[in-house]
Amino acid sequence: HLMENGVTLIDPSTTYIDADVQVGADTVIEPGVVLRGQTIIGRDCLIGAHSQISDSLLADRVTVTASYLEGAQMESGSDIGPYSHLRPQAKIGPAVHIGNFVEIKKAQIGKGTKVGHLTYVGDATLGQHINVGCGCVFVNYDGINKHHTNVGDYSFIGSASNLIAPLAIADHAYVAAGST
Repeated sequence: HLMENGVTLIDPSTTYIDADVQVGADTVIEPGVVLRGQTIIGRDCLIGAHSQISDSLLADRVTVTASYLEGAQMESGSDIGPYSHLRPQAKIGPAVHIGNFVEIKKAQIGKGTKVGHLTYVGDATLGQHINVGCGCVFVNYDGINKHHTNVGDYSFIGSASNLIAPLAIADHAYVAAGST
């Protein structure tokens, strides 16, 4: 049915798609992909080999490269992977880049923000056009409670920074590499 409606399945015999999943025309699904639950994928997307997507909403022109999404949203022109994980309540804005080995949970990432690689973002709101350096950790749990971090628009978070919530970083702020 999907192929008849303009979706390209590179290898249908190695692809698993639940009956309720919706996929827009001109989307390409590579081998080994698993699409489950109430997933909706827009038009002109690329779902790369060995990706798994469950109960998630992907807008048009989204690219997923060998990554796992569950209960997440990705807006148009965003991309993720390889080897990244969007956990429940991850909301990825338009034209956002989520690189390799990134985990995002219960966080909003604003338009044009880049979270390049080896980073954990949990319980946070990131504004627009932020750069998050390699190896950053949004430290959201104090052993008893979860706390929230806010990062303002056009900020720069240097590599290997630990952002210990609760925390608010202003617009245009610069956090030096290795900061806690």
